[in-house]
Parts: sequence; C-alpha cells; structure tokens
Amino acid sequence: MVDQPPDAVAVIQAQWARERPDVDTTPVGVIGRLHRLAAALTRELEVVFEAHGLCEGDFDVLATLRRSGSDRTAGELAAATMVTSGGLTKRLDRLERAGLVVRRTSERDGRGRVISLTDAGRALIDRAWTDHMANEHRLLAQLDPRDAAELERILRGWLSQHEPPPELPAPR
Repeated sequence: MVDQPPDAVAVIQAQWARERPDVDTTPVGVIGRLHRLAAALTRELEVVFEAHGLCEGDFDVLATLRRSGSDRTAGELAAATMVTSGGLTKRLDRLERAGLVVRRTSERDGRGRVISLTDAGRALIDRAWTDHMANEHRLLAQLDPRDAAELERILRGWLSQHEPPPELPAPR
C-alpha cells in the first residue's frame, strides 16, 4: 500500500490518541472518512441538480417517478425516497407548481391519488439524469476500476446489515 499524506481524519485520530490513549480510535478511520466523503460527494452531486433548477429532494422524487415507469401513490414515493409523508407533500406541491408532476384520482381506488410526471417533468429528469450519471462517472474515475468494484462489494454487504431489502413496487 502506498503511503498517503495525513488527512483531517488522521489528525483527529492523533489528537484523540494524545488526549484519550485508553480509547481505540480505529473506527474513526473508516466511519469518519465515510462521513466526510459522503458530505463532499453530496456537494459534488448538488451542483448538477442545481444546474437543472432542482434540489436533491426534488431530483429524488422525479427520478423515482421516472425509473418506476408509471404513476405512484404518495405512500410508494415516500417509501422509495425515504422521506416523511409531510416532507413529500411539500416536495410534490413545489414540483406541481413548477409543472413537473401532476396529482390525480387513482383509477384503481377513487379515494386515492397518484402522482405522475408531466411531459416537462419527464424531459427535465431525463436531462438531469444524464448529467447526473456523467458526474458520477467522473467521481468514480478517481478510483482504480478494481478498487471501485471492491468498494461497491464491501459497501453493499455492510449496508445490507443496516437496511432491510427494498420492497420494489411492480410497474402498473
């Protein structure tokens, strides 16, 4: 392994080792770096969303509708985007005012509502998704392809210990 210069996490670990030598700070090497990297990557991703006039949450809702291939109920969207129903309502209100989504009465259940993309919403998310994928490819190009594959394998296994398997709704 090639020696790397100290980063902020290494400095934090050294400070704790000096102040509390009785506590093993090894986990900070992984967890602290993951936390800092997630924040840095989020900032890099938000640049693309903002270029399309979206925030991360708006992008998430539009992308969920687009990839699902059909209308979704608010409950399905909330589960797929990991937001509360109140938070989702605010996002949907904003996206509907912008002409990107429409809510209408469900054909299956006249009491229920379904959300779908408008033509403008579909066009916007298609452009944003293309740019988002190019941005993620750029970010992953910072890693050796073998390292990226190994990192994905490790993260998939670790994440499976903290998240239940998703229940993917079937296309309607």
